[in-house]
Amino acid sequence: MANHYDEDDLTRRLASPGWRLVTGKKDDHSVTGTLEHVLRATHDRKASGAAPGLIQEIETAIELDLIQIEKLWRYLGLPV
Repeated sequence: MANHYDEDDLTRRLASPGWRLVTGKKDDHSVTGTLEHVLRATHDRKASGAAPGLIQEIETAIELDLIQIEKLWRYLGLPV
C-alpha cells in the first residue's frame, strides 16, 4: 500500500467516486462507486453475517483496514 489515509482524509472522501468492494468471490458482483456507497455495501454484508470485504480506491490502490471501515460506519451513523 503506497499511502494510508487518516480518518479526516477518509471522511472528506466519502462522496468521492472511484472506490471498489472486493469480496474474493468470483461469482460476486463487484460494487463500485463513492466511498459512502461502498461502505454501506460492506455494512450490509457484515449485518448479514458475511465478511465485510476489502475496500480499495481504484486509481491509487489504497486499501482500507477494518478499523478504518468501522470508524467510517460510525461516522455515517451505522451500527457497528
